[in-house]
Amino acid sequence: MIPGGGQPNMQQLLQQAQKMQQDLAQAQEELARTEVDGQAGGGLVKATVTGSGELRGLRIDPKAVDPEDTETLADLIVAAVQAANENAQNLQQQKLGPLAQGLGGSGIPGLPF
Repeated sequence: MIPGGGQPNMQQLLQQAQKMQQDLAQAQEELARTEVDGQAGGGLVKATVTGSGELRGLRIDPKAVDPEDTETLADLIVAAVQAANENAQNLQQQKLGPLAQGLGGSGIPGLPF
């Protein structure tokens, strides 16, 4: 509801929309620079992803490497990457969630919340 029953100030609405767009772009850039980790096997395998979900690193403790059982190592790698991606999604929710709420509360198409 507009106080006094007047028409909304279109210039003011446009400025607010542009500010929200700038805030969203800044938050997305920050996510792309921020790295989060996930691990599996009690830390034998660690994966690092950006806040936007890009895999940046994978560390494997030599104790996790058994030439006779590469299947377990593969499972640990998948689990570590999944854990890192879950942490990235939580970070996305923290950074972008409030901005999405400002855009109507229904989220932004293409984002996981």
